[in-house]
Amino acid sequence: MVNLTNLWFLLIGILFTGFIFLEGFDFGVGILLPFVAKGDEQRQIAIGTIGPVWDGNEVWLLTAGGAMFAAFPYWYATMFSGFYLALFIVLASLIVRGVTFEFRNKSDSRFWRDNWDTALSLSSLINAILLPVAFANLIGGTPIEIANGKLEYVGGFWDLLTPFTLAAGLYGCLFIVFHGAVYLANKSSGVVETNSLKIGKKLGIFALIAYVLFIVTAYVSLKGTSLLSGIILISSGIILIISYLMFRSGKIKITLLLNFLVIALTMTALFTGLFPNAMISSLGSANNLTLIDAASSDYTLKVMSVIALTLLPFILAYQYWTFRVFKARMTLKDVNY
Repeated sequence: MVNLTNLWFLLIGILFTGFIFLEGFDFGVGILLPFVAKGDEQRQIAIGTIGPVWDGNEVWLLTAGGAMFAAFPYWYATMFSGFYLALFIVLASLIVRGVTFEFRNKSDSRFWRDNWDTALSLSSLINAILLPVAFANLIGGTPIEIANGKLEYVGGFWDLLTPFTLAAGLYGCLFIVFHGAVYLANKSSGVVETNSLKIGKKLGIFALIAYVLFIVTAYVSLKGTSLLSGIILISSGIILIISYLMFRSGKIKITLLLNFLVIALTMTALFTGLFPNAMISSLGSANNLTLIDAASSDYTLKVMSVIALTLLPFILAYQYWTFRVFKARMTLKDVNY
């Protein structure tokens, strides 16, 4: 019989992986906007590459959060209470991003558009930094302990910022920006494409350097993590090197595929290192939140499994259809004023 607790832990990992890959290049495009596109026409092209898909990509995060809430309510409660301020900032930034797409073209004023473009870049940057920091805290350990018969977060916002989590935030951000440059090189045209190729070659080097820093801090901070998790994480770095070499040789579509593997392997290392826990306590293993303790009842998980198996094929089909319809490069003639 399938262990539904482990199955839903796996599914949540898959949902977060899909979100980081798809929404990751959205964040990257937003951050790169001032650097790859100078005039309004160029910025329209850059934004147009993600305009039809960003909202669908964001659904992966909502689905992952909803699945966590239903399948592992105690994980959801502990994580969201402990990361409250950080996740509130993430939520606010996601709202600002959504508003920029809707409001930017409501006026021809350069001042109006420039300010919304700045909001898009800053909100994308905040998400690109804070989300990797949040994931790193899951395995790096947070101050949670059993109090009044239940597990509670007993730290503050600054307890989430450690050398390991900051290194993860730096690496995650630089990789996301590199990922965005790869996506722009594949989907844009003209000056935007040229600038994306030029900047992407530099960003790849910085991402590799940040990866080395991340690995070093992980080795120092996560001595109790499984050997398998470490091997998977090192494998993701090897794939990143190959991805960068493919990008330099002009094989953009292959680079996108390799970037997906980097993300998938990194998330696999995270969830492998966590298992069989949902959250690791920095105050001792006795305070770890295990998957069994965090999970909903078997009946709830069975109902969720039936719903997921019914609806998931339609969601994946819609996502595939969306990207197929909007597969062409964004050109100047596609710009809407």
